[in-house]
This record gives sequence, C-alpha cells and structure tokens, in this order.
Amino acid sequence: MYMKANTAPALPTELLIDGQFVAGEGRSEAILNPATGQPIAHVPEASIEQINRAVASAHRAFDTWSDTTPAERSALLLKLAAAIETHGEEFAHIEALNCGKPYARALADEIPAIVDCFRFFAGAARCMHGSAANEYLPGHTSLIRRDPVGVVASIAPWNYPLMMAAWKLAPALAAGNTVVIKPSEQTPLTTLRLAQIAAEIFPKGVVNVVCGRGESVGQPLIEHPLVRMVSLTGDIATGQKILQAAAKTMKRTHLELGGKAPVIVFDDADLAEVVEGVRTFGYYNAGQDCTAACRIYAGAKIYDRLVADLSSAVSSIRAGGQDEEGVEIGPLITDRQRSRVASFVERAMMAGHMEVTTGGKVRAGAGFFYEPTVIAGARQEDEIVRREVFGPVVSVTRFADVDQAIAWANDSDYGLASSVWTADVRKAMRVARKLQYGCTWINTHFMLANEMPHGGMKSSGYGKDMSMYALEDYTAVRHVMAKL
Repeated sequence: MYMKANTAPALPTELLIDGQFVAGEGRSEAILNPATGQPIAHVPEASIEQINRAVASAHRAFDTWSDTTPAERSALLLKLAAAIETHGEEFAHIEALNCGKPYARALADEIPAIVDCFRFFAGAARCMHGSAANEYLPGHTSLIRRDPVGVVASIAPWNYPLMMAAWKLAPALAAGNTVVIKPSEQTPLTTLRLAQIAAEIFPKGVVNVVCGRGESVGQPLIEHPLVRMVSLTGDIATGQKILQAAAKTMKRTHLELGGKAPVIVFDDADLAEVVEGVRTFGYYNAGQDCTAACRIYAGAKIYDRLVADLSSAVSSIRAGGQDEEGVEIGPLITDRQRSRVASFVERAMMAGHMEVTTGGKVRAGAGFFYEPTVIAGARQEDEIVRREVFGPVVSVTRFADVDQAIAWANDSDYGLASSVWTADVRKAMRVARKLQYGCTWINTHFMLANEMPHGGMKSSGYGKDMSMYALEDYTAVRHVMAKL
C-alpha cells in the first residue's frame, strides 16, 4: 500500500562522504512532488570542499577495494540487493513521491529490476572473460588482465533515479572501482536512501553521494584530477560538456544521451499488438524515457486504422496521482518540462498539415500533468519527428516502402532504440540489420534484461549499461608478458 505523507518515514537529505552522513554546505534545493507541485523536502547541495572530500575518500578507498576478490565484492552486492528487496515498498514510495510516477508501477516494475541488476553484477564479477594465456612469442608468456579504472564520477538523471543509480553503481563496484555519484538535483531522494543502506555494507569511501546542480556540483566533480572515469545518463548537450571537460585530463567516458525511437509498422503487422505495445511503451513514465516508442512509421495500408485505433486506446490512458486507483501514468517532472512538451505540440499544430487526434492539452488543476497525445500526419522533416520531446506525445508518419522506412528511421541524430512490427520474421531481421540503433526489438518494445546490453550509437552516446559489456566498460584491459 502507498504510504501517506503523515505515515512515511523521514525523507533522507544528507550526503554520504567518506562513510559519514553530512548536510550539504551549499544552496538548498526544494524537492517537489510533481503530482501536486508542492515541496516535500529540501536538500542542500555539496560545497566544493565536500566534493573534494568525497573524491579523496573514493581515491583512498580504491587501494583496498580494488584488492578485494570478486567473491568478496559479489557477496556485498548480493547483500545490497537483498536490502533493497526488503525495503522495496519504502523505495517505491519515495520514488513515486519524488518523480510523480504511480506507486504500483514503481513497486512492480522498477524495484524487482533494480534488485536483479545488483544480483546480476554480483555474479558477473566472478565470471570475467578474456583471451587465453599463451606463448604468442617464443619464450614469452602473455596474459590479459581486466583491472578497475579507479574513481568513477557518475551523473544520474531524474526519470528513473534509483534504476539509473543501480545501472551505474553495480558494474562499477563489481569491477573494483569506487564511486562518487551525483543524482539529479530534482530527484535525489532514493539515491540518498540507497546511500544509507550502502554505508552499512561497503567499506567507507567505496560509495559516496553528493547532490546539487550540474554547474555547481557536477562540473567540479567531473573535472577533479583524481576522477578517472565519468559516467552520464542525460541529454546530448550535457554529454558534450562532459566530453570537453574530460578531454583536459583524458578521462574515460561512458555516455547514454537520449533517443528518438523509430517504430516501424508494416502493413502485415498485428494491429492490436501494435496498439497495445505503443499505448504502453510510448507513454510509460509519461513518455519520459529515452527509449519511448514515440516516432511511428506506418505502412500505407495500415496507417489509417493504426491512427484511429491508437488514438482511441491512448484516450483511455488514466493519468493521476501516485496512489489513485488504476492510474497508469503520472505527471511530468516539472512545470518547465510540461511547458516544453506543450510547446512541441503547439508548434506542430501551427504547421498546418498535422492533426492532434487525442490529447494535446495541459490538464487543469494541481501538478504537472499533460494529456497523452497522438499527432497524425507528421512528416520526416517535422520537428516533432526529429527532436526528443520527452513527454507523452507520439507522432505517426506514413511511409511508402521498406527502403523509405529504413532511411527515415536512420535519418536521425539519435541511435538508442528502435522496433519493427511485422508478421514476416525474415523481413524483420533484414530491417533490424539495417537500423543504426543500439537496440532493435521485433514485435515488442522497451523490454530489458540485465543479461543484455543497453546503449546507443551516433549522438545517443556510447558505452553499455547492463550485461557483461557494462562490466567491461568499467575495466581497463592490460597485457602482462613474462620472459621465460
């Protein structure tokens, strides 16, 4: 059951630095409930001195943490996973309260995936692969090591705060790195609660949490000379800034920078499955998802029926507060984000050739709600097709043939996720091979497994979350050769 504000435990607001919980010494940030627009907590951000202490702590801890065995790190990650599972309802409550998302969805969808992420990397830490040792030169034996990089600065986004913290912490810690993580200044609460649990499990300095804005906390964190790697999930502009900062000291970077997922629907696709899939995966988390099924390309014969049936289905999506009965999606994260989404729809309507077939309005009343929206008649050159809206808005564009669908899908700066819908599996596989995206789903969308990698191409960044590939990203490949 969703915990009401007067029965919930106190919300965490202190930073974790060198095993100690301390109040931030910088500007206080009001943390809002997006469903009401009202503050639920105030979190002071870290000062420059506190950032330096956090990095220094992680640097000191690296010497001993990197010497632990994979089995030792695995045991602690499993302990953390069990603790998150035990406190699952509390985590889901805080996440729902801070992000505005339905409590039931946070509890049923996100918490099990987060627990499984830590459990997967607990096992992966003990199963690193590499080339076999051998005498590749006569009289010399070569072997490959995969060693931790050092101190990792992780910058997490506001759409899935706890999930993204898990995606960053689990592989970094499993590989033997230490971490200073900065959650979004808008949604720090579950990461701060995670810090309280992690501090009881890991040696001091292995995990540090600092809060604050990008320019005042994120920038000095990633520029710190003792930070060896920067991991970001965010937008392209932030990724570009991080690359510029990292270039000064040649830091390793790991970037997931958004998406604009094409959904190619061929005439032979199962229409009911497509509608159900887009209704779910185009609007999950109010569309605030880099992989959202938001850019539909429909074959000429199925286009009209798809627009009609999808519009009808989307009009039935129930938006509301975190604990409302049957609620499917919540509000947008801030009033500013809602205004941004609304401006995309307004400009689309001004173009003259597009039609809002459902939604398209700000919902009256408290909170940052925007109606789930379908825009039909979109063209390839339209802004609504080319730019990431990051809200509950899906566009539909008619295509003429397979080649045009592939060309339009690939004609994007983004390259994170995509999907193909058809009854012809051979056609699906041919199209999937041509798509320039880190992930392509066939007859589904937005299905993730910790065993499989998630990450982009082109301006969507590089590096993988989840899977053994993520563990590799957080390690350095080293060659050791001995003369016999």
